[in-house]
Amino acid sequence: MKDVREALMVGRNTQGKLVRRPISPFMIGSAYKPQMSSMSSIIHRLTGVALGLGTILLTLWLVCAAAGDGAFSIIQAVMASWIGLIILFGFTVALFYHFCNGIRHLAWDAGKGFDLPTMHKSGAVVFAATAALTVIFWAVGLYIW
Repeated sequence: MKDVREALMVGRNTQGKLVRRPISPFMIGSAYKPQMSSMSSIIHRLTGVALGLGTILLTLWLVCAAAGDGAFSIIQAVMASWIGLIILFGFTVALFYHFCNGIRHLAWDAGKGFDLPTMHKSGAVVFAATAALTVIFWAVGLYIW
């Protein structure tokens, strides 16, 4: 071995055979197969960040509403444009995903759903519920608008 880091990359598989393993666990795609648990965790964190940014946008909208007609008409025109609607759609997806996955976490906090088949089913339910709630919300919203 040329370097001590190479020693860290040597491991054994389930049969006891020596194998070369990656150092970093954050190599989804190149070394690790994406799993429902890892992907739902990563997406939960990303949607949390998206909700934080969306809250800043909501605050900006409220400040513009309080500032007067001129500022409000500008922010309203931006949010009603195609790019604004895409941002709002993404915010809605993030909101419903974070909500549904939060309910899943509450079940985990109660000690339920830790076995792999249940975890995979609940993950699929979270994705399906996110899609359904987002579509229903936007269908009703666009119908009213």
